[in-house]
Amino acid sequence: MCGRYAATANPEELVEAYEVELDATGEPARSVLKNPQQPPPGHPDHNVAPSKQAPVVLTRVPRGAPEDAAPTRQLRLLSWGLVPSWAKDPAVGGRMTNARAESVLDKPAFARAAARRRCLVPATGWYEWQASPVTKDARGRPRKQPFFIARADEAPLALAGLYEFWKEPEAPAEDPLSWIVSYTVITTAAEPGLDRIHDRQPVALEPGQWADWLDPGLTSAEDVRSLLDASHVPGRFRAWPVSTAVNSSRSNGAALLDPLPTDQLVGVVDPTTGEVVGG
Repeated sequence: MCGRYAATANPEELVEAYEVELDATGEPARSVLKNPQQPPPGHPDHNVAPSKQAPVVLTRVPRGAPEDAAPTRQLRLLSWGLVPSWAKDPAVGGRMTNARAESVLDKPAFARAAARRRCLVPATGWYEWQASPVTKDARGRPRKQPFFIARADEAPLALAGLYEFWKEPEAPAEDPLSWIVSYTVITTAAEPGLDRIHDRQPVALEPGQWADWLDPGLTSAEDVRSLLDASHVPGRFRAWPVSTAVNSSRSNGAALLDPLPTDQLVGVVDPTTGEVVGG
């Protein structure tokens, strides 16, 4: 799964890195959170959690543009946790932060978005928790060690995502705050090495795949499947243990990404060698 990630770039940096034509992060966008988000949406966030709004890249005709206008690559703030258009309650998004690549084209909640509403989720990297095979916590359960996983070459990381629109019943369609625009991150089986941390990982698309993935005209299930299959390229990532401070969704700041010193590791499996450290 992918339950937490870091998105530390400013919108200006994302516009350049992801070849965005329209920066719409300043437009009104309805949040699903009851309290103000911290850091505010659109600011660097080292601990993006479900329900937060985060920058997402998508291609569609801009709101209010003529009917014959061409689709435009846009940067927008969307809520993490996909809310299908037919959902009775937007709270369902809390259960749809991830979509499995193996079934995304078949599940009713994701199939229509997979065919026409695909997006890129810019990320610095993602967090995953490794269950220790040798050490228990105070409750007698396997101790969990958080890791941060990022591209080894430091190239822009684009996670494969889907997005959807949900409208508040009875609310005026012309009011942008009548709509919740949300997204989910697609996951797949973890590659060798990363599978020593967790058995799933996000689907990461290479720059050469971005245009096809974002193309709303690409609707064939076979073509979508081929993009997902081609995205599985082992060896692109490096992972390191980080502080358990990230366990709290309220924690934030660049220090969350700092490698944890070896002498602070307890029963941790090295994802590269498979050796247990600090057992």
